[in-house]
Amino acid sequence: MAVAATKSNRTASKEARRQQLIEATIKCISKRGIGSTTLGDVAREAGLSQGIVNLHFESKDNLFNETLRYLAEEYKSLFEKTLEKSGPDAADKLLALMELDLKPSVCDQKKIAVWFGFWGEVKAMPAYRKMCNEYDHGYDRVIERLSKEIIAEGKYDNINAKNIADVLSSLTNGLWLSCLISPKNWDRHAALESVKGYLKSVFPQHY
Repeated sequence: MAVAATKSNRTASKEARRQQLIEATIKCISKRGIGSTTLGDVAREAGLSQGIVNLHFESKDNLFNETLRYLAEEYKSLFEKTLEKSGPDAADKLLALMELDLKPSVCDQKKIAVWFGFWGEVKAMPAYRKMCNEYDHGYDRVIERLSKEIIAEGKYDNINAKNIADVLSSLTNGLWLSCLISPKNWDRHAALESVKGYLKSVFPQHY
């Protein structure tokens, strides 16, 4: 039992250290951008030696890939929980997902800065592009499916579910960008009202 406990503590310590370094990477990228962030910057932010960073991630590419994966998985988990816990109707679920995108846990300046940083590198870095596309497509499919259900339920004519999903995605990205570049003027409530206004314009029977 003692040996098992020791092994468990070592594993937990390793996972905690990796998490510490990922969080430090998020802070560094949000301040300096991807191109200007070095392993030395991450080590200093975390209060650790660069050797520790190399021990856990071996390279800057590995560290950045894991940081992007962490953010994507964190969002995916919140997305799935919101989808599961929201009301039974497609309209309730769609609104809940839009509200999620504007909550402080998601619409956070540091995280948004990192997301935009990675999106800006997708052409040059195939690994980033593949990961971003995988998660983005999953998100879009759910939004499109919910939109189709609302269209069918409300018997809306001349409305394309994919177009709605594209607009909602673009609207969210635009609101995130506003939060990033104009934090003092950012109003979470006003942003949500903008989203609700669009939903009401296309689905007047539901919103």
